[in-house]
Amino acid sequence: MKETTTGNGQRPVTIIAIVTALCLLGDSMLYIVLPIYWKEAGLSALWEVGVLLSVNRFIRLPSTPLIGLLYRKMPLRIGLFLAVLLAAATTVGYGLFDGFAIWLILRGLWGIAWSFLRMGGYLTVIRYSDDSNRGRLMGRFNGISRLGSLVGMLAGGILVPLCGMDAVSIVFGLFMLAGLPYVALYITGGKANDTEASQMQKEDRSISRRIWTKPVIIIIATGLLLYLIQTVMVATLSLLIETNYTQPMMLIGIVMTSTMLAGILQAARWAWEPFLAAWVGRRSDGPKGRLPLFCLALVVSAAGYALVPWNLPLYAWCAIILFIMAASTAVSTLLDALASDVARLSSVVAVMTAYSVATDLGSALGPMLTYLLVGLPNGMLYLYLGSAIVLLLIALWHRPSAKPTTDAVRQDRGVQP
Repeated sequence: MKETTTGNGQRPVTIIAIVTALCLLGDSMLYIVLPIYWKEAGLSALWEVGVLLSVNRFIRLPSTPLIGLLYRKMPLRIGLFLAVLLAAATTVGYGLFDGFAIWLILRGLWGIAWSFLRMGGYLTVIRYSDDSNRGRLMGRFNGISRLGSLVGMLAGGILVPLCGMDAVSIVFGLFMLAGLPYVALYITGGKANDTEASQMQKEDRSISRRIWTKPVIIIIATGLLLYLIQTVMVATLSLLIETNYTQPMMLIGIVMTSTMLAGILQAARWAWEPFLAAWVGRRSDGPKGRLPLFCLALVVSAAGYALVPWNLPLYAWCAIILFIMAASTAVSTLLDALASDVARLSSVVAVMTAYSVATDLGSALGPMLTYLLVGLPNGMLYLYLGSAIVLLLIALWHRPSAKPTTDAVRQDRGVQP
C-alpha cells in the first residue's frame, strides 16, 4: 500500500527536517566563530581555518556514493541514527579537543554525517511523496532544515563570546541527541530502496537497465553547474563590499564593516528560507509543473549576477543581493524537486547519490575556481558576467518546450505527460 498521503507524508519529512536543522547547529556556528576564535581551538595559523571549513566538502565526494550503497542495504532509520550520532559526537568534540590534526578528523566525520543526513532527507521526501506534493515536501524539508544554519550562526555568535566555544560546542552537540527519539518514532522500518521507484523498476526491466538516461544526466550536470555558480557570491561577497564600498557604510543608521554587512545579508536568506522554499515547492506542484518557475528563477538570478560587480548605490546593491538570494532559494528547491522527479522514475538511490556528489563537487570547486579568476585583470567583472551567461544557458536548456526532466522520462516509459 502506498505510504504517502498529505498528512502521513508531511510528518516524517518535517521530523527529518528538524533533525537535520539540529545537526547543522555546530557546523554553522563554526563559520561565524572559528575565523575569530581559532586560537581557542588550538590552531596555529589562519590558513588552518580555511582547510577545516572546507575539508568536509571534499570528504563528501567519496563518502556519498558509499553511503548511497549503504542506504540500499539498510533502513532509513538506521542511517539517520548514525547521522545524528556522528553529528553530535563531532560537535561535542569541538569542545573537548584542541589542535589542527584532531579537528581535521572531526570535520571529516562531520562530512560523513552530512552525507547521511542529506541522502536520508532526499530519500525520505521521495518515499513519502507523490507527484501532487513532492515539490511542497522538498521545499518544507529544505526550509526547515536550513533554520539550523540561522540559529547556529546567531546563537553561536552571541553565546561564544559570553561562554566560550568549548562550552557552546558541547551544549550544541548534546542538544542534537534530542533528534534520536523522533527518528525512532516517526521513521518507519524498511530500506531506502523500498519505494515506488523500485516497484516501477520491477515492472519495467528495460528502465532498470537504462538508469543513466538523458534526463538523469542533464539534472546531474545542472546540479554541478548551479551549485558551483551559487558558491561564487558566497565566496566573494565580503571582497565585493570591501572593493566597491571603501568608505564607511551607513545602513539603517548603523556603521557597517564589510564582514558585518556580508554576514547580515547571508543570514537574511536563512530567515526567509522556511517560508519561501515551501511556497515555491507548493507552487511547482501545480498543473504547469516546475520548469516554468525554475527557468524564471534562473533568469532572475542571471539578471542579478550581471548587476552585482558594478559600483551601484549601497541600498540598491543590497536589494540586488537579496533578490539573488531569494532566487537562489527557489532554484535550489526546484532543482532538488526535479532531481527527485527523475529519480522516482529511475533508480532512487543511484540517481540521488550521483546528484548529491555532483552538487558537492560544484560546491567544492566553486571557491577554488572563483579565486583563480578574481586575481586576473577585471576578474570579478568577468566572473559575474560569465556566471550570468551560464545561468541563462541553463534556463534555455531547461525551457519547458525542451522537456528535459520528468516529461522526458515519462515519454521514455510510454506515459503521456
